[in-house]
Amino acid sequence: MPWQTRECDVLVIGAGGAGLRAAIEASAEGASVTVLSKSLLGKAHTVMAEGGMAASMGNVDDRDNWRVHFSDTLRGGQYLNNWRMAEIHAQQAADRVRELEAWGAIFDRTKEGRILQRNFGGHKYPRLAHVGDRTGLEMIRTLQDHGIHQGIDFLMETTVLEIIKDGDRVSGVLAYDRERGRLHLVHAKAIVMATGGIGRAFKVTSNSWEYTGDGHALAYRAGAELVDMEFVQFHPTGMVWPPSVRGILVTEGVRGEGGILKNSEGKRFMFDDIPPLYTDQTADSEEEGWRYVTGDKEARRPPELLTRDHVARKIVKEVKAGRGSPHGGAFLDIAWIKEHLSDAEGHIRKKLPSMYHQFKELAGVDITKEAMEVGPTTHYVMGGIKVDAETQMSCVPGLFACGECGGGLHGANRLGGNSLSDLVVFGRIAGASAAKFASEHGDTSINEDAASDIEAAALAPLERSSGESPYAIQYELQDVMQDLVGIARTQPELEQAVERIADLSRRAATTSAVGNREYNPGWHTALDLPNLLAVSEAVARSAAGRRESRGAHSRVDHPEKDEQLGTVNTVVRRLDDDSMEMAHVPVVGVTEERQAIVKEMG
Repeated sequence: MPWQTRECDVLVIGAGGAGLRAAIEASAEGASVTVLSKSLLGKAHTVMAEGGMAASMGNVDDRDNWRVHFSDTLRGGQYLNNWRMAEIHAQQAADRVRELEAWGAIFDRTKEGRILQRNFGGHKYPRLAHVGDRTGLEMIRTLQDHGIHQGIDFLMETTVLEIIKDGDRVSGVLAYDRERGRLHLVHAKAIVMATGGIGRAFKVTSNSWEYTGDGHALAYRAGAELVDMEFVQFHPTGMVWPPSVRGILVTEGVRGEGGILKNSEGKRFMFDDIPPLYTDQTADSEEEGWRYVTGDKEARRPPELLTRDHVARKIVKEVKAGRGSPHGGAFLDIAWIKEHLSDAEGHIRKKLPSMYHQFKELAGVDITKEAMEVGPTTHYVMGGIKVDAETQMSCVPGLFACGECGGGLHGANRLGGNSLSDLVVFGRIAGASAAKFASEHGDTSINEDAASDIEAAALAPLERSSGESPYAIQYELQDVMQDLVGIARTQPELEQAVERIADLSRRAATTSAVGNREYNPGWHTALDLPNLLAVSEAVARSAAGRRESRGAHSRVDHPEKDEQLGTVNTVVRRLDDDSMEMAHVPVVGVTEERQAIVKEMG
């Protein structure tokens, strides 16, 4: 079957918030743009970012500013963030919110008519601009409505197989459409990776089926470095019951609106063991915590709004102590606000419409009257493709990355709400930089022999008469990652995981997919496996190399922080023999001026 060939200046891989914003900006700079989307347009994981987008607009508390946001982001990331990226993000996030509003986004409003902002874990002040609990959906709707008028070419339900290079520089990709299995050769002068995360490497995850680490793995095989892959965020509140919906996200907005966590004994356990770093900001009584939620500027935060890594570990601690909910989680109770609000049910349904509907339809629970059962779920990877803060370009010329597949901004742990503003801040920068690169560096040539080799490897599972099922390997990999590389890690288990992943990689090389190229999910799974295995190995090796507990990386055998490891990032790169090398490199962007800002903000 002949390839369908396309030409463009900038190819964007991924059509979530980051990909769409990059495509819009590249097009605005005069570049011809093609967007490849693994799923249908509008089905990006961006819609799962429900609580809001973090930006220091100061609409609810005028003490907020970009310096506070910058400091909060660094503290949440345990100072392993790329400091310059954190600075750019904090400075530009508010402009990106206002830009979305100008493009038609409809935000919730204060009584004075300003964009309303809510509390979220790790943020000192109410900072999340939101649309109920459907903020990500509104972002996608707005970007799509704006983007379709920019002359952008879209290829939906199309998956990239490999990046093709012209010397050291990227020159295009070979991809296939998932419906018919037809091949597409896309020739491009620059490529922007915006493919999201790696959640499908784990058994319990909030991520949908597309999140198989494609962007991370494609860039890695093309020669890019990956940074901080050990830091995988387990969101503390995912659904735990019924089994069919286990892992589906329960937005942090529930806690931002006053939801509290209780164990099976009815105790609000988050008041125990508050980290010393947060004792000056966190409430020491339920009444004071409630006053904060209702907008009292002087009240301190409720402990449910500590960082996600801390809340997740606290829930696991309760479960292991035998104080968990009936299905292995904790109780998240928003109905208790009836003690403070006369129309609590109406308030909950107005502020959390998606959560009300989700639990009513999927679990038979009315959250205005009953507590929800929640537990940690694999949600986000802080690690990603190592990029330059100013341009978002990787060490591979012409290859850019933004959004979840780009690394650096979040350090050891991402604050809730920073993901949505991350998408549009760095999506814009990546799109503009890619367009500029394409304009300044001219044409590339496409290596058709390399494309033929990629095609042969992709079709091999269909041509084997016998071989292992790709589903079996994926399921086994998910068990390995969940059991050995999960929330609580040890050196022997991490080393065992690396060995198991190596064995699974050998087995994956001979998988067989029954049937032909049309509508063949078994074949799709076989093609996803190399990406899943590559990112899983990167996570396991990076976690084994960081012998300390920091942020989302928790080592049972090394429970304390190591001062020396607190100044280095973990980087993995591909060697010539196809093996993976892990190294520690100094944190980027630390200056005396930026350190002074952190000290000034306390």
